[in-house]
Amino acid sequence: MKQFLIVGGALLAFSMAACSGSAQPEKAPAASANGAQRGNGLPYEVLGTEVWDVPDPVSGRAYQLFVNLPPSYGEEPGRRYPVLYVTDADYAFPLVRQIGRRLNVEGPRVEEFILVGLSYAKGDGGMTSRRRDYTPTANGPAGSPPGDVHGGGAAYQAYIREQVKPFVESRFRADPGRSLFLGHSYGSLLGAQILFTEPKMFSGYILGSPSLWFDKRHAFGWEEAYARAHKDLPAHVYMYVGEYEAVKEGDPRYNRRTDMVADNRALERRLKARNYPGLVLKSEVLNDEDHVTVAPRGFTHGLLELLPAQK
Repeated sequence: MKQFLIVGGALLAFSMAACSGSAQPEKAPAASANGAQRGNGLPYEVLGTEVWDVPDPVSGRAYQLFVNLPPSYGEEPGRRYPVLYVTDADYAFPLVRQIGRRLNVEGPRVEEFILVGLSYAKGDGGMTSRRRDYTPTANGPAGSPPGDVHGGGAAYQAYIREQVKPFVESRFRADPGRSLFLGHSYGSLLGAQILFTEPKMFSGYILGSPSLWFDKRHAFGWEEAYARAHKDLPAHVYMYVGEYEAVKEGDPRYNRRTDMVADNRALERRLKARNYPGLVLKSEVLNDEDHVTVAPRGFTHGLLELLPAQK
């Protein structure tokens, strides 16, 4: 039997000896230069991407980074690029990659960028990993699965700062002054945490449908604490939320309990009222969208807002 592992962008096949359990690596057939996929039932790959193991030495958890380099990366060796870090990489990484490529089909609309996807912890289900790593307190919502832990956001923020960003900036031609964050839902809650506790970690933030409701609107406490201690918030922030993420009784298209549109607008009003000279803020309620459907459209608007093509 063969199993497959992607390491540093290369696919290795392992022949498993059924009796001994030992594994001997053998090179899998290379994908053709014209972009054709490997056949014979092998897994579909996102060609041109790389996977790197970047564990967290503090928690002992194994995480991976998914990396996509821009088309001109190999042709312009002296050029440095902005880096976009995306949470929930299992779905967001291929989606953002394709949106970025699609936007530039008929001419440049967004600047080329290095895309880095932040994986879930190996061995954890996606929801288990994100509930722990993207939330600020142990007070998870009612109905959370038994055994799932919340409140690891500060530790995961430190992992991004101490492990992820140094790895990317040492290995790739990243512009350290232009690193951007993209998150949706709990991922966006993590982004809000970083924005209000360590804003200079990223120069720009795409905060999609942030779970500002979490633990009795804990995020608004961050905003208040930051405002008491600072006169400026140097960041470019794009926020989005779907129209149907509001509450409207009797209409099944809308949320039943949590008015995320109202929360988004409340945070927008607060930030605008602070009059931070270094803050660039845009917030949108995207019509005909709910919490699930809004992400691709919000990602598109976020790229156009934070990474417009240079004129």
